[in-house]
Parts: sequence; structure tokens; C-alpha cells
Amino acid sequence: MFILLFIVLCLPHSAHAEKNILVFGDSLSAGYGIAVEESWPSLLQQELARSHSKYLVVNASISGETALGGRQRIAKALQQHQPAIVILELGVNDGLRGFSTADIETNLGEIIGRAIHSGAKVLLVGMKLPPNYGEPYITQFQNVYQRLAEKFHVRLLPFFLADLAPEQFQADNLHPTREAQPQIMRKVLKELKPLLR
Repeated sequence: MFILLFIVLCLPHSAHAEKNILVFGDSLSAGYGIAVEESWPSLLQQELARSHSKYLVVNASISGETALGGRQRIAKALQQHQPAIVILELGVNDGLRGFSTADIETNLGEIIGRAIHSGAKVLLVGMKLPPNYGEPYITQFQNVYQRLAEKFHVRLLPFFLADLAPEQFQADNLHPTREAQPQIMRKVLKELKPLLR
């Protein structure tokens, strides 16, 4: 079931927030299988409340979302939230379904382009596919993110699930556990910090 998790995290801070950070992703950002308050976007909000209080994290991630789905709804999200920064974490569902990497690149590129045109900075989160998808397709898929980062001159976090131990994944071996969320948040924050200046 695709569940829209549209959350303004830590709402009490919103009265003081001047800038929105839009998390635009899939189940890896929507907190699939764990409590929403334990997800990395929620932990990111908690951290920014301490260190960069003018920012408010808005999580518009949907479990099962594809790059095409994101492309179809990015305009409305940008208009509604007018983010200063967009954290884009999409594409892996397309890859897991064997979609054309050219189409994935086109759709993600459209999202990035619209975000930049709106005045937002972009942090692109890259993904990797399991080895059973074959080396040619895996490589083509990974290269999409690097090309997009270079084309649009945006920051790239190559793979935010890197270095997670097997026990830090849920039973499906795809979604991180709640214990893994702080580690993921720190990876995102490291790449996000230059955009907060």
C-alpha cells in the first residue's frame, strides 16, 4: 500500500522557521516499517532545531514512489512549500522494476530542474541496486546520479545506505531499521551543511 507521509516535522518550530527543507523521496525517507518520529527526516529536524533553527523539514515522501511519480507532483510541492532546499531521494523503485535508465534520468532531471528554477538548492541522494540486477544495468543506474549532479551542478550523496550492517536492515533486506536512522541522518547532514550557509 502506497501511503502518503506528508509531515511537517516538529510543528512547534514552524512559527520560528524561515526556510523549508523539502524531503522528496520514497519509502527510504518516508519511514517505512518504523515510527515516523524515528525516521531520518525527523531526526534531521531535531538536529536542525538545535543548530540551524531557521530551517523546517517538510517530508513529502511516499512509499513506492518512482521518479515519474515525483515528476508529476513536484510542481505542486514546490508551489505549496517554497523550499530553500530540496533533498531528492528517488529512483530506486524505478531501478528495482528494471525501468529504462534514460527515463529515470529524464524524470529526475525534470525534478531537479524545476527545483532549481524555483530558487531551491538541491541535494541529490544516489542509490545502488542489488547485485542480482547484473553489472551492466547496475552501473548504468548508478551513473545516472553522477551525470545529473554534474549537469545541474548540485551536491550528490552517492549512497546514503553505504556502510550499514546487514542487521541494520529490516526483514525485507531493503529498508533500514530504526537503529540505522541516526547513521543515515548524519550522512545526509554532512552533505546538507554546505547548503545551509
